[in-house]
Amino acid sequence: MAAQIIDGKAFAATVREKVAGHVARLKEENGITPGLAVVLVGEDPASQVYVRSKGKQTVEAGMNSYEHKLDADTSEEDLLAVVNQLNNDPNVHGILVQLPLPGHLNEDLIINSIDPAKDVDGFHISNVGLLGTGQKSMVPCTPLGCLMMLRDHHGSLSGMDAVVIGRSNIVGKPMAQLLLGDSCTVTIAHSRTKDLPDVVRRADIVVAAVGRPEMVPGDWIKEGATVIDVGINRIERDGKNKLVGDVDYASAVERAGAITPVPGGVGPMTIACLLANTVTACCRANGLAEPEGLTA
Repeated sequence: MAAQIIDGKAFAATVREKVAGHVARLKEENGITPGLAVVLVGEDPASQVYVRSKGKQTVEAGMNSYEHKLDADTSEEDLLAVVNQLNNDPNVHGILVQLPLPGHLNEDLIINSIDPAKDVDGFHISNVGLLGTGQKSMVPCTPLGCLMMLRDHHGSLSGMDAVVIGRSNIVGKPMAQLLLGDSCTVTIAHSRTKDLPDVVRRADIVVAAVGRPEMVPGDWIKEGATVIDVGINRIERDGKNKLVGDVDYASAVERAGAITPVPGGVGPMTIACLLANTVTACCRANGLAEPEGLTA
């Protein structure tokens, strides 16, 4: 029996509806409008597309969108000045510096200059430490989206065996922390893991975030397991460009109990969770109850 398809596009639309509802209540009951500021340095085409999409969805959710577009040769000092200005702006509740930055800029320095309470990407070292020790933090958007979909599909994740393939700071490591927080037994696997197929085969939950096209074949997947495919890889097949995940979907869908497609799975959840994080940051800044169902 083929797996149930986890429709990330539809789920993201539901999350955005919840965000819009919270925003409307914040405006009506407290006179507060959440604000998200995005800083784009240079003219990377993919980054420009992401920033436009983020701005559009921010406005559609009823929030204020602030865009700061800087030249590719902007100095570190000038970029830090923009971040500092946003840190001190009470109308800005979330700050996102679009990555990657031009090579002459120190990404770690820039990210760690953001007020941790406004770090809606969840990349600041303070938020990384808070998440790792089980404290309240801003959670990276992609892992948060994966967790939301897993909770929606399974209800409780307690006691499940989860394998995260990939150890990046953006997805793999925070994903493992979130699954631990929901009482899973968690293994972080990667390219140097011995007997990787056997490690993956024991998992009730597989989160693939390794950045290699179709690296995980279907025969690595335990019958009935839930597969969350974070990979977005552009390949050429039959003379055409195609987007594929880190999992070989055609073979995995025959063994998994549930699976996210690529595209249309994890991808749409990332921006939806960025909006959710902005609302969460706004509520925390104003001493208000956090929105239910939109945080880890």
